[in-house]
Amino acid sequence: MNQPFPLLSTINSPDDLRQLPEQDLLQLAEELRNFLLDSVSRTGGHLASNLGTVELTIALHYIFDTPKDHLVWDVGHQSYSHKILTGRRDQMDSLRQTNGISGFPKRSESAYDAFGVGHSSTSISAALGMAIASQKLGTRCKAVAIIGDGAMTAGMAFEALNHAGDSNANLLVILNDNDMSISPNVGALSNYLARLLSSHFYASVRQGSKQLLRRMPTVRQLAKRTEEHMKGMIVPGTLFEELGFNYIGPIDGHDLPTLLTTLKNMKALEGPQFLHAITQKGKGFASAEDDPCVYHGVTAFDRQTGQFIRKTGDIPTYTDVFGEWLCYMAAEDEKLMGITPAMCEGSGLVAFAQAYPQRYFDVGIAEQHCVTFAAGLACEGAKPVVAIYSSFLQRAYDQLLHDVAIQNLPILFAIDRAGLVGADGPTHSGIFDLSYLRCVPNMMVMAPADENECWQMLSTGFQHNGPSAVRYPRGQGIGITVDKNSDTLPIGKAQLRRQGNKTAILAFGTLLHVALKVAEQLDTTVVNMRFVKPLDTEMVLQMAAQYELLVTLEENVIMGGAGSAVNEALLANACHVSVLNLGLPDRFIEHGDTQTLLSCCRLDVQGVSEAITNHYNQSIV
Repeated sequence: MNQPFPLLSTINSPDDLRQLPEQDLLQLAEELRNFLLDSVSRTGGHLASNLGTVELTIALHYIFDTPKDHLVWDVGHQSYSHKILTGRRDQMDSLRQTNGISGFPKRSESAYDAFGVGHSSTSISAALGMAIASQKLGTRCKAVAIIGDGAMTAGMAFEALNHAGDSNANLLVILNDNDMSISPNVGALSNYLARLLSSHFYASVRQGSKQLLRRMPTVRQLAKRTEEHMKGMIVPGTLFEELGFNYIGPIDGHDLPTLLTTLKNMKALEGPQFLHAITQKGKGFASAEDDPCVYHGVTAFDRQTGQFIRKTGDIPTYTDVFGEWLCYMAAEDEKLMGITPAMCEGSGLVAFAQAYPQRYFDVGIAEQHCVTFAAGLACEGAKPVVAIYSSFLQRAYDQLLHDVAIQNLPILFAIDRAGLVGADGPTHSGIFDLSYLRCVPNMMVMAPADENECWQMLSTGFQHNGPSAVRYPRGQGIGITVDKNSDTLPIGKAQLRRQGNKTAILAFGTLLHVALKVAEQLDTTVVNMRFVKPLDTEMVLQMAAQYELLVTLEENVIMGGAGSAVNEALLANACHVSVLNLGLPDRFIEHGDTQTLLSCCRLDVQGVSEAITNHYNQSIV
C-alpha cells in the first residue's frame, strides 16, 4: 500500500523538519492537515482550532530551535500539529484516552511542551517569565507565546503585555486571530509590509532615526506620531505599540513563505515583539469552516460527511437540563439574567441566548469580571444566573468571596463539569468545588443525584435570597424524566432512600446510584444528602445513633469536601462513630474514560463495596 503521508512520515522531530527545503513545506502542510483529520475523526478532540494552526506550527518549528527555544501555546487546544511534529505522531490514536497522550501540552510528556496548559490567557505571562529567566541566567533561548483572539479577552493577558512591554525582554507574542476571515487587506500589501517592517534593515533605520532625533524633541515627537499614524492607517497595532511592543501584521497565517520570512526576521530583533496572524478555524475541512463552534471539540465523526458517530442514546445531559430550565425560568421571571464567560455552547445557553438576547451576556474569557458583573446586576435587583465550569470558577474565587458572599447577593452559580471530566484531564476536572465552596460564609451548595433533582435544585437556588451553587457532572443523566412543576427543595434536608443494617452510606450527588447498588449487595442504609451546605446535621446524627459505620461518598477530593463536613458535624456534637470517607485521592487524576477513572479511584460499585468490607475486616483484626 502506498504511504499516504510520504513527507510527514519522515518527521520524527523538529530537527528532521528543519532538514527539509522550504519548497517542500507546502506539501508537508497538506499532509499534516489530512493526518489531523484522519486522527481526530477517530479519537475525537479539538478540531477546528488545530486545522487553523497547521502552517503556523510548521513555520515556528522550522525557524526556532526547539526545544531550546520555547513555544508556549495558550490553552493548548491548538497544539495537535505541534505534538505530531515533535515525535508523537504514532501516539495520536491514544489522544485523550486512558494511558494515552494528553489533549493539551504537558511538561512531563515531552521536552517540547515548554509549559503545561489547559486554561486560557496564561501564555504571555509564562513566556515572559522564561524570557527574563533566560536573560538573567544567560541561556540565550527564545520564548514565543501563541495566543488566540479569544484568550486575549482575559485581563491576565493584558497584565502580562503591560509587564512585558516595560521589561525589554526578548519575547515574541503571536496573536492567532481566527475570529475573522482572511479579509482583502490581509493580502499582498500587508504581507509585504510585514516582511519589510520585521526586517533588520527597517529595524536599524528605525533605531538610528530615533537616536538622531533624540536631541530634537519636537521633531522626534512629530516623527514618532507620523510613524504611528502611518502604521495605524494600514495595521491595527497602535495599542500594542503603546504597550511597548514592536507590532508586525496582520499577515495571512496560512501563507507559509510570508510566515517563514517574517518569523526569521523577528527572531533576530531585540525586545518585545508582536506578530498578528490571521487564520481560519477549520481550515481545509468544509464542515469545520462552515461551523467552527460545532467542530471545536468533537466526538468521533465521519470524515467524508462530517457527521458525528453517536455512541449514546437520547438521554439528556445535565447541561441540557440546565439549558431547558434556564429558558423555562426566564419565561417565568423577567429579572433572570444569564451570564457565561465564553462558554455559551458548552454550558447550554444557546437556546436562551436566541430566545432572550437582551438578557444574555457572554463576557468573554474573563471569569473574574463575570462574577463581579453578576454582583453588580444583583445589587440593582436583577437575578443573575452564572453558567460556568467548575474548574473555571476557580479563577474567580476572590470575586466569589469578596464581591458576592460578603454582600450576600442572590446569585445562582450553575456549575457544570463537576467531578471527573474524562478526556480533558486534570486541567478541566471539577474535583475541588465542594471543598472551596463550603468554606465560604453565606454560600448554599447543592449536589443533585439525577436530572429531576438538578431541576429542583436550580429552582431552589434561584429562589434563595443569597448566593447558591448547584454542581452537576458532564455527560448524560440516568434517564429520569424531569417534572417541571416539581416544588423547590426544603433547604438543608436530606432524603432517606433505603433502610439497611449496620452501615449507612451518606451519598452526595450522582454517586448516590453507586451507593444504592452497593446497598443491594451489603444491605446498607442509603441517604441522599443533597445539600453539602447547609448540611443536614440532624440526619447525620440520627444515622450515627443507629448504625455502626457511616460512609460518606462524593466525587470530590476527600480533603475538605462533603465527608469533612460530616466529620466536623459529628465532632461538634461529641458523637463517636466509625466513619469511612470515600472520594477522590490527594492527587491530580489524569485524562481517560470517566468510568475507568472512577474505577481506578475505587469509586465504582466494586471499589466502594470492597472498601466497606475491608473496613469491617480490619476492625475485627
